[in-house]
Amino acid sequence: MPKDLKKLRQARADKAKSGKTKFTALNALIAKPDLNEAETAQMAALEVEVDAIETELAALDVEIAAEEKAQKRATLFNAPPARSIIVNDVDPARTGGFANLAEFALAVRDRFTGSGMDPRFGAAPANFESNQGSAGEGMLVPTEYRDQIWGIAFPDNDLLSMCNQEPTNSNSISIPKDETTPWGSAGVQSAWRSEGNQMLASKVGLTGTQLQLHELFAFCIATAELLDDAPRLNSRLTLQAGRAINWKAIDAVIWGDGNGKPLGFMNSGALVTVSKTSGQATLTLTVANLSNMLARLLAQGGEPAWIMNRDVLPALIGLTIGNQPAWVPFNQGIVGGPGGTLLGHPIYFNEHAQTFSSLGDIMLVDLKGYALATKIGQGIEFASSIHLFFDYNMSAFRWTFRLGGQPYLAKPVSPANGSNTKSSFVTLQAR
Repeated sequence: MPKDLKKLRQARADKAKSGKTKFTALNALIAKPDLNEAETAQMAALEVEVDAIETELAALDVEIAAEEKAQKRATLFNAPPARSIIVNDVDPARTGGFANLAEFALAVRDRFTGSGMDPRFGAAPANFESNQGSAGEGMLVPTEYRDQIWGIAFPDNDLLSMCNQEPTNSNSISIPKDETTPWGSAGVQSAWRSEGNQMLASKVGLTGTQLQLHELFAFCIATAELLDDAPRLNSRLTLQAGRAINWKAIDAVIWGDGNGKPLGFMNSGALVTVSKTSGQATLTLTVANLSNMLARLLAQGGEPAWIMNRDVLPALIGLTIGNQPAWVPFNQGIVGGPGGTLLGHPIYFNEHAQTFSSLGDIMLVDLKGYALATKIGQGIEFASSIHLFFDYNMSAFRWTFRLGGQPYLAKPVSPANGSNTKSSFVTLQAR
């Protein structure tokens, strides 16, 4: 009797998640230099649990591989494949009954190549809208799988999620910019009043700026051989597409020139570039560099973080303030980013940052000062077609969505005291 492939995969995912938690706890104990008696016993117990989970995962992998092989064999010998007759999800309103995106893509191919109509298309017609065009060749992907790609492209604790979200129903949005400060002469003011004297009104210093949304797309083709390999196809259509979209979006938030794409903070007038120290040698980084950057950060209740290239890491190791390290790795239990903590703020090592000693190798930013606009409820539109490359025996897949962004500040602001301007976006001069 055929096994439910979706349940097997879900069971493996749940087991792997549990194993990861225990493995992380085990590594934390292994890393400790001195263990007490209770910790030693806990480590031994975790070793046994991790070994057991490894065995269970290996067994599940064997079951999954066997079921995938059986389904592929059924297709090769023209037997009715399981994907054509079994509803694999209890919520067909979101999934249409398809176990994953690859299964849906194969059903679309069969429909438009004359290999047969999958009954799940007829059972839930509201889930599948044919694309416009002379051939009517494409179909919009079920909501669940569009959401999965969106989750990969915009994950939690990612740089994009740290930006200030500005949802909109249109292709442009007016964002209010307020570059006034409590100590400045413009904007909302407060004052002391003597009894009986009139209060003098101040005015909110807002200026409206149009933020245009731009279309970002990912487009790929898949050969017939790849279409027959469901696990690889599912990875191509979800993980790889989501990562590609995420990369391009983050790159625009940091480096975009504003022409047909968001304006990145590194190309904006809001950027503060801190000079290297006098006489500083090339290919070096000092505590003074970092503290000077921190001094120029505009603190307005956001969540400042360091963004830097991993090339910077060797220079971070060994930097101290007195006898305390400036950089604290994440594995020492300090709350921070995935790259640890530097001068009290989390680090995100990122390939968008430039190589060590170049402008943009180290950035200190508060992304709440960046407006990121997306279409309300639209997410990623995903469509497929077999006609575009029909004579090559290939299918095409396309993802599109609209995104706009720019810093709220047009320029750095003046401080209450002193002459050094401050901003939500600070970087270090090349050195």
